[in-house]
Amino acid sequence: MSDKDDALLGSMVGVDVGGTFTDVFVLNEQDGTAAVAKVPTSKPDQSGGFLAGIKQQVDDLSNIAVVVHGTTAGTNALLERKGARCGVITTEGLRDVLEMRRRDRPRTWGLRGDFKPVVERQYRLEVPERTLADGTVRTAVDLQAVKIAATKLLAEGCESIAILFANSYANAENESKAAAVVRELWPNPHVTTSSEILPEIREFERFSTTALNAFLQPEVSGYIQRLENAMHSAGLAGEFMIVQSNGGVMSVDTACRLPIRTALSGPAAGVIAAGYIAQCAGFENVVTGDMGGTSFDVSLIAGGKSMLSAQTSIDFGIVLRTPMIEITTIGAGGGSIAWVDKGGLLQIGPESAGSDPGPAAYGLGNTRPTVTDANVVLGRIDSSSPIGGRLLSLDADAAAAAINKHVGQPLGLTTLDAAEAILRVANSRMAGAIRLVSIERGFDPKQFVFMPFGGGGGLHAGAMLNDVGIAKAIVPRYPGVTSALGCVIADMRQDFVQTLMSTVDALDENVLTAFMQNHVDQGLAILAASNTRFVARSMSFELDMAYAGQTHTLSVPIAVELDGDTVLPIVIGAIVEAFDATYLQSFGRLLPKGVRRIINLRSAVIGERPKFNLRTLAPKGDVVDDQPVKGRCTRQVYFDKQWHETAIYDRLSLPIGAHIVGPAILEQPDTTVLIEPGLMGRVDAFGNTIIEQVGSH
Repeated sequence: MSDKDDALLGSMVGVDVGGTFTDVFVLNEQDGTAAVAKVPTSKPDQSGGFLAGIKQQVDDLSNIAVVVHGTTAGTNALLERKGARCGVITTEGLRDVLEMRRRDRPRTWGLRGDFKPVVERQYRLEVPERTLADGTVRTAVDLQAVKIAATKLLAEGCESIAILFANSYANAENESKAAAVVRELWPNPHVTTSSEILPEIREFERFSTTALNAFLQPEVSGYIQRLENAMHSAGLAGEFMIVQSNGGVMSVDTACRLPIRTALSGPAAGVIAAGYIAQCAGFENVVTGDMGGTSFDVSLIAGGKSMLSAQTSIDFGIVLRTPMIEITTIGAGGGSIAWVDKGGLLQIGPESAGSDPGPAAYGLGNTRPTVTDANVVLGRIDSSSPIGGRLLSLDADAAAAAINKHVGQPLGLTTLDAAEAILRVANSRMAGAIRLVSIERGFDPKQFVFMPFGGGGGLHAGAMLNDVGIAKAIVPRYPGVTSALGCVIADMRQDFVQTLMSTVDALDENVLTAFMQNHVDQGLAILAASNTRFVARSMSFELDMAYAGQTHTLSVPIAVELDGDTVLPIVIGAIVEAFDATYLQSFGRLLPKGVRRIINLRSAVIGERPKFNLRTLAPKGDVVDDQPVKGRCTRQVYFDKQWHETAIYDRLSLPIGAHIVGPAILEQPDTTVLIEPGLMGRVDAFGNTIIEQVGSH
């Protein structure tokens, strides 16, 4: 065993696989030290880059206690429609629910709008059965018809199957019987029922989520199992876990059974890390901006809590109803391609050069300009020392030629002006995404700090302050691997939902308590089955409620008393008080004669994993008392139509309290941080860089 491996005994490893780079964060729990790695993402088999990134810091995988992975495999499969051929067995008359959706269309105007569901009509078969909305079984499921349908779908080459019966959220008896028959003849475990995935009212959302789970199951479970096998073959004896879209983690078995919960896995890990870093640094209100090679992902954290959404759409008609952190994504990553449209307007993305061939500066065959190429031409990225370790240098001349040909000449601009225009448009798009999650939702950006991370986020922090009006930016110690860090600190979380459909006056408290207890028991069983150490366990409960006659519901947090792991009976009066308080806060008034209704119960069981002290990541050595420090050298960088002599710093060697006046560039292995003219940066006690206007500190 090498000295390095001995030091890493019991390490926790977070791995985030992005479109361009695979990021690795290694934490030694014994002494609190950390190490990072960034390697190009390997395609089509991502396990190569996955293992290469880990082995940069850990020679012997047997010294790892746990590997936690934030994956985009599910997201990519949905966006690219590259899931499995799957079949559907459904109630007579409901064959076309997936295709009819909510009678919406891709484009608001016009008479045409194409939509192709993930399950073709020929693979959607009906069987006799009927359960009513109150849970009464009017027609028992015809099990012989189920067997015939499953056999036919298997013969058609379907790899997975979803069973979607009407009103199964109220009574899963028919679905359960059908699933038992199908599982007897199906050659793999990819059999999904809607009552297992989403026992919640509204047919389309339940059908869509379940069908998408079946669509992803062979692809995602195969990917996860290949990774797990590769790591075990390389010597991993510890646990392998997957980040969920809700910001928690789950076991491999759960991820293979419920791949729909990984749809926004990678971006969610970044938000969890950002919230923890900001909270430690004294900021509870944060707007995060994860800029990778392909996209810019924005999320908002208010009062130290991430915003959770019950439903989202990955693309038109691809509706997922599962708890996930609210993340807004635009195509404005470092590899996003700049182009001029037929109207003579400069556009950025959504097409991306990705990691292969990558920006024109990579010299790997792409001749179209990207956001990264603009930063290289303007001197903001050092072409002689690119991040990621894939290339020894970047070709600034190739980047300039691409910008000049595709942007400069069509718009009549010099190469430098064209490069600035590319950044201006990209920054404008990113600022728009930040306004969408803040101003347009009633939040004042001046009350928030901006946390950029990802490989390219630090280059655009100053522009976001100027364009949006945010007072400060906080750049984490290791921004390029923040999502990987989030994998390490994320708690284990299981979410449950159950439709109740009852007025408060008619509610049976014992029924509600029984559902809560069932959720608690299931969640605790999942926690107990994992090999992870928890410092605490917690439960939370919410009710989706509204007045009778209202369509939209409010999430009403309910305080529930527990005796150990036993849920004590809920008091109706407490539900009334909680709903009234939430409704009054949201709308400023109550409806005196309104009838309060409960639609759904939502429960969460959380196993809190150990957190590490962020101060262990801080620079070692003497602390300077908010004093300016000198850069190791200078170089010419282009800002606002002129070159500026710009100080260059080795960011990781800057001491706590260091004060840097812009223009300045802070370089480190996983990213570059830009402090523009008129801004200043200072290093806090955790090694973060706080960027703000000169004179505001």
